[in-house]
Amino acid sequence: MKVSKVSRRRFILAVLTLSPCAVLADATWIEPTWLKVKRLQLARGKPTCRFVHFTDLHHKGDRVYAESVVNTINSLSPDFVCFTGDLIEEGKFLPQTLKILAGVKSPLYGVPGNHDYWSHVPFEPIRKCFAASGGAWLLDEQREIANLKINLIGITCKSVRQPPLPLKPRLKNILLMHYPAWVKRLGDQKLDLMLAGHSHGGQVRIPFYGPVMVPFWVDEFDLGLFETANGPLYVNPGIGWFPVPIRFNCRPEITVIEI
Repeated sequence: MKVSKVSRRRFILAVLTLSPCAVLADATWIEPTWLKVKRLQLARGKPTCRFVHFTDLHHKGDRVYAESVVNTINSLSPDFVCFTGDLIEEGKFLPQTLKILAGVKSPLYGVPGNHDYWSHVPFEPIRKCFAASGGAWLLDEQREIANLKINLIGITCKSVRQPPLPLKPRLKNILLMHYPAWVKRLGDQKLDLMLAGHSHGGQVRIPFYGPVMVPFWVDEFDLGLFETANGPLYVNPGIGWFPVPIRFNCRPEITVIEI
């Protein structure tokens, strides 16, 4: 009986000792590049289109990881792809980033994030890359995808005051924006779907608590699907990381959406 108690105590001590190490190993070496695919069904009846949403690439030169993201997107064969900001942090990584994104085999639409502005890169090469895919780099612009009856609107994250959106009543209106909290700037405008990034899901999420910290312009919209007065908002946790290469209980994500 005494041996049993000692063994149990040693086991508990070992668990308490090793658990922080396991968490640190997961957060540092496993989760930051442990890509997952999440599927989101928003169609009330039969879906008319299926597309991919990814965000916050924050490419820093890890070519293998970035290429795995593109390969995963291509394996899903979406009708089109949406990106909601932060391709890079430093301008020196832009050429490689665009070369990798040129491998996307579906029309690629996107909007800039705050780091894209802070890097001071010219947007013209990005515009050409997205246009070559059949998509567009949307700077407070919209594109109609006629065969899918989609009106895709992209807003920048620099305009303090948001003008009325170019909504199309006979089409499904989808809004791409970087900051989730900017949903509060849309007044009484109604959309079929809004997509955002920026939050990274907090990168570190404590079970039954939530994110330890989120950036500015996130507010309560830290991760996942939210029903707002303007319509459904989905906040993707992103692909990359900033400022430290850590993720816990918050894997990088590619979202497949049916609408």
